[in-house]
Amino acid sequence: MSAGRAMAGERTAGSGRGLSNGQFAWLLMLPGLALFAAIIVYPLVSALATGFFEQSLVRPGRTFVGLANFADLLGGDFWPVLRNTMVFTLGATVVPFVIGYALALALNSGIRASGFLRGVFLFPWVIPGVVVSFLWLWIFNANYGVLNAVLLKLGLIDASISWLGAPGTAMVAVIVTKTWASFPWMMVMLLAGLQTMPKELHEAASVDGAGAIRRFRSVTVPHMKGIAGIVFLLEFIWNFQHFDTIYVLTGGGPAGATKTFAVAVYDTAFKGFDLGHATALGGLWMLLLLVLVAVYLRRETKENA
Repeated sequence: MSAGRAMAGERTAGSGRGLSNGQFAWLLMLPGLALFAAIIVYPLVSALATGFFEQSLVRPGRTFVGLANFADLLGGDFWPVLRNTMVFTLGATVVPFVIGYALALALNSGIRASGFLRGVFLFPWVIPGVVVSFLWLWIFNANYGVLNAVLLKLGLIDASISWLGAPGTAMVAVIVTKTWASFPWMMVMLLAGLQTMPKELHEAASVDGAGAIRRFRSVTVPHMKGIAGIVFLLEFIWNFQHFDTIYVLTGGGPAGATKTFAVAVYDTAFKGFDLGHATALGGLWMLLLLVLVAVYLRRETKENA
């Protein structure tokens, strides 16, 4: 009897020294958190710290300069780069959104061969971005490009235009290229939203005498407000950090007319070999991105509430 009580007391004492559910959960997460800290947190903090130093890729060592790199950027290249980034981001978001929305409405209306057309429209989206960029590089070529050849044939221009070599047309060419590559996924997402809309809503509006435009404004737009906002915001965030199309087509030129944050950071670090200024510019860029991500997360929270 006394031996049994002693064993029971030992088990009770042992259970008191055991891990709680919360502690056990943290123990399970520890390997993942350690890996996350090693490959994400530490490189990020280390890189951001470089923005406070004068450091070069071609010279050993570095010198602490405090906020000097940030002051140099804010007093010089930051604002033109921000302007170019916003122009590209807005153009490459609004234009494909309008095209994608229009095509989604057309495909949702029950036109013939809608399944085939959906597959055809998706073709630009499945092509790698660099391949798309080289394709349009050939189209916009001033000497043998297809665009100039067609326009000359139609008599719309008298001489070949250097679309990628002139500041006034280079940004337009880059936006057109990015639009061609990105409107399909916006079309698919918006079409998915349209197909969740009950047909009874449109039928009821038709019975009340509402025309197509009135039904679009009163029925379609309110129903699509959530999905359209998310699609637009996601594309805006992606375009804000886009690199490959701009770099392949113009490299940020001519005369910096298409130099966005992504291109500017790359050029400063790997062409100018100035890690301090490149990291400072990347830090400012990241802060702007965090604002956009915060807006996206807030919108998602409201949608799911």
